[in-house]
Amino acid sequence: MKAKSEHKFKVPHVYVIIFCLIILAAIATYLVPAGEYERVTENGVTVVVNDTYSQVASSPVGFFGIFKSVHEGMSEAAGIIFFIFIVGGAFGIFRATGTVDGAIHTLSKKLGGKEILLIPGLMIFFALGGAIFGLAEETIPYIMIVTPLALMLGYDRMVGVGIVLGGAAAGFTAAFMNPFTIGVAQGIAEIPIYSGLVTRIVFWVIFLSVSIVYVMLYARKVKKDPTKSVLYGEEPNDELTINPENQHPLTIRQGFILATLFLTVIGLAIGVIKFDWYITEISGMFLLMGIVMGIIGKMHVNDMAEAFIEGCKVLVMGALVVGFAYAILIVLENGNIMDTILYGLANLVSGLPSGLTAIGMYLAQCLLNFIVPSGSGQAALTMPIMTPLADLVGVNRQTAVLAFQFGDGISNILTPTSGYFMAGLAVAGVAWTKWVRFIWPLILIQYALGAIFVTVAHLFIWT
Repeated sequence: MKAKSEHKFKVPHVYVIIFCLIILAAIATYLVPAGEYERVTENGVTVVVNDTYSQVASSPVGFFGIFKSVHEGMSEAAGIIFFIFIVGGAFGIFRATGTVDGAIHTLSKKLGGKEILLIPGLMIFFALGGAIFGLAEETIPYIMIVTPLALMLGYDRMVGVGIVLGGAAAGFTAAFMNPFTIGVAQGIAEIPIYSGLVTRIVFWVIFLSVSIVYVMLYARKVKKDPTKSVLYGEEPNDELTINPENQHPLTIRQGFILATLFLTVIGLAIGVIKFDWYITEISGMFLLMGIVMGIIGKMHVNDMAEAFIEGCKVLVMGALVVGFAYAILIVLENGNIMDTILYGLANLVSGLPSGLTAIGMYLAQCLLNFIVPSGSGQAALTMPIMTPLADLVGVNRQTAVLAFQFGDGISNILTPTSGYFMAGLAVAGVAWTKWVRFIWPLILIQYALGAIFVTVAHLFIWT
């Protein structure tokens, strides 16, 4: 029996999973013909030119190229990687002030048996962020706040991650004003920016409601019987567990620290919406937040520096996994097969009966998102091709944008190539395989909803 237990199957580490995908991508460069589209820059966005695909000389990625791609991926993702470190360091200072413990203690007392109501409230908040300013990489710091709260209220880490990633992803997928997806896609499709707003809001409400119910049902089940947790039997994550001995009511000084966090969130929303902030500005805002919190908390500068380093340490695995995920895209691009994959999918869609073309576009976008997790990147890659294709087969351009929107978003919290998502799981100490066990029924429901919405839009709304 002992020998048997020693050879028990062990789930591969996330780095192992992603490295295997890098190898598969490299093998594909030997099997898939190399090809390219011509590209032009329009309004600062580089897009492909339809009907310009041509095969080029094969450039398969060799054995050593597999290993080089990791460094190239790290370099390509450097902005996001250092963003994660800076945010982690800032929240290291935040945690060192003891404010998290005090806030959770006070909140748990005030909720008094109504903890479940926190789930829809927070998910609506994150979904609005996803719908209005494309909340994605920015979810990582929130996971560090909400997961300890979920644990304190009697749930598991999966509930905390589900609230943040599930809410933000639902909002991002069914967005009605996301500038990085809808804005870019509608601009390329040459239709008024944010047109079709009412229809998209209706879809957003339905899509988000399903996600909220799913997380709430799981949370209720876990609280009633902890053995039902997907994570049952795992060692707790000490970085996210609140020590009962440290629990105390929120002090006035910690109230000011929480106010600093609130003002930071408001400032970020304004900066992203009004001034087109991205990770550089957001990083600077979080670093400023951490320093201000340390000053308010009367921390010595050396203690602030140590807390910053500790916060970075927690996110090392999550930050570097982003670079590994980018390496997959690097291999496909170096092998010149990314455009070939796009060309093949476009041909498949164009060969469908006209009534099914909208669904074909949706399915093509779903498949492409597994290798191009960037929303704006996928819009720039596919919409120049899907737009004229939609005109040829009688699909409204609004429907083509909707097909892109849902196809681009759903798998963002499933595929290992989605760097911010994998980093978020690492922050919470949740294995990707365990997350898949938790989320796969919801993902299937969302794919079905996406197909229904695209069909309804094609047949009854944008005919």
